[in-house]
This record gives sequence, structure tokens and C-alpha cells, in this order.
Amino acid sequence: MDPARSRLVALAAERGVSLAALSGLLGRNAAYLQQFVRKGSPRKLEENDRRTLAEFFGVDEAELGAPPRDTVVTVGVGAPVRNADWADIPRLPLGASAGPGSLAQDAAPTDRLRFSGRWLRQQGLEPSMLSVIEVEGDSMEPTLRDGDEILVDRSPRPLRSGLHVIRLDDVLLVKRLESGPAGTLLVISDNPAYPRMERARADVAVLGRVVWKGGRI
Repeated sequence: MDPARSRLVALAAERGVSLAALSGLLGRNAAYLQQFVRKGSPRKLEENDRRTLAEFFGVDEAELGAPPRDTVVTVGVGAPVRNADWADIPRLPLGASAGPGSLAQDAAPTDRLRFSGRWLRQQGLEPSMLSVIEVEGDSMEPTLRDGDEILVDRSPRPLRSGLHVIRLDDVLLVKRLESGPAGTLLVISDNPAYPRMERARADVAVLGRVVWKGGRI
């Protein structure tokens, strides 16, 4: 067993966590890391998976097989630049509805969208707590349009006003939340054609805060 695989097994044992649970942390099937360790497939961990594991265990990525961070490459003519620092964030096929809503069901990532690791750190965002999902509907126009993609931070934080992905009445929605009277939340659509709702806080499951959006021009 090569050093990276041996180190992963040792770290998992020290933390008391199974390889199946770690695979779930990565958004992979339960056998993913078991196959990596025992069968050598994949041959090496993807950058984002390796980074997520290193951050979880609090170790340097080099212990899990990463190349030295300070490798320098030359791009065209001019000064050398350091290797890029990227985080591949899973894209989930749920569809956070901005209209009537879509049923929220667990799903495995269909793809990944790459972000600058440096930019994420500047925003105080942890890659392992991020997901990208697609907006459906027009209730959040002009802020969010049908087909836009949003970066959702699932880190546990105190609730503050802003755009959030929520589960309400078993439906997944992206809405603007504001504190309401007597322990309620105002669930607001930016499109004035849709009425705002006032709901008890206990009725609204806040899944994450929207921290970035992207879409076609």
C-alpha cells in the first residue's frame, strides 16, 4: 500500500470514522474510498476530494498524495506563476425552485464546477460545505433567473437576511428571508408578481445561504 493510502487508513482509524462515511463526505458512493485503498482505483484522489479530506483531518494535502504546493510552471513569455489552486464544487441535480417549487430529494452530484480556492478562502467559504444547484422558475427575477446556477453555503451560521435555499412544505425553494414578528420568517420573492409569505420559523428548514450566482447573458 502506498504512503497516501496508508496515511488515509491511519487518519480514519485515529478519528474513528469509516471509509464509507468519508466517501459520503465527498459526495461519493459508500465504496469509493474502500476501492481507492484496497484496489487502487482511482489511482489517485481528485484534487477536491483530497483537499476535503485534508481539511477534515487537519493535515497537509501532501500526506494524501498531493504534489508540492510550491511547484512553479512557466506560462508563455514572462514571469513564472505558481500552480493554480482550485476547488471543484459538486453540482446537484435538485433544482432550487424560484417558482412553484420542486420536490427536494437526496441526489448524487452530476458534475462539478471549479472555483478559485483563493477566492473561496477570501470569502470565508469552506469547499466541503458548498454545493452548486440550478434555479428553476421566475419568482426571484430579476435577482435570479430561470437556469441560473447558485453557490450555496451549507455551513451552520446564525440566520441573517438574504437569499437562502429552504425546504418548505417538502418543497425546495430559493427565497429571500427576513425576520418577521413573533418568531416568524418572511419568505420573500423578488418578483412582485408573487406574494410574500409569513411562516413560523419551525416550518422553514434553512439548508444554506446563496453566496454567488452565475448564468447566461
